Amino acid sequence: MAVYSFEDKTPRLGEGTFVHPSADVFGDVTIGQGCWIGPGARLRGDYGTIIVGDYTSIEDNCVIHARPGEVTTIGNWVTVGHGAIIHNAKLVDDYAVIGMGAIVSDWAVVGRWAVVGEGAVVRQGQEVPAEHIAVGVPARLLEKTVNAAYQAEWTRFKRLYVDLARRYQ
Repeated sequence: MAVYSFEDKTPRLGEGTFVHPSADVFGDVTIGQGCWIGPGARLRGDYGTIIVGDYTSIEDNCVIHARPGEVTTIGNWVTVGHGAIIHNAKLVDDYAVIGMGAIVSDWAVVGRWAVVGEGAVVRQGQEVPAEHIAVGVPARLLEKTVNAAYQAEWTRFKRLYVDLARRYQ
């Protein structure tokens, strides 16, 4: 497992969390229980703090970082798709989905059950409200919102990664 202390900061991993050997987690990083951190992912808590809730999947080649003295918080049951970047976001709330290759930038907020589409760029300080969908560069909100059928389907997908974390052990 590629988990490293940096200066006086040591990552903390919850029970049942899997970190792929080619992923890097270092510094002031807290990851909850039952999470899956995929190949090539980088969680850099070198001069900022990263907090990841329970049952969250950070897929292949994602980058998560925080500015000096600031905190990037990712909630419970969040899916961060392949190659996404979350840089110093204030909050990616519970059940959110960050699409493949998307960028969530400094001080942004992504609400509960919100979706950031593939390749979208959520700008500095931008907010994607709960259950809304943001797409494009820069990200803009769609009129359509996340419904119960979408939530049920994505709950099933999210459980697949929790199961993967257990199976990879």
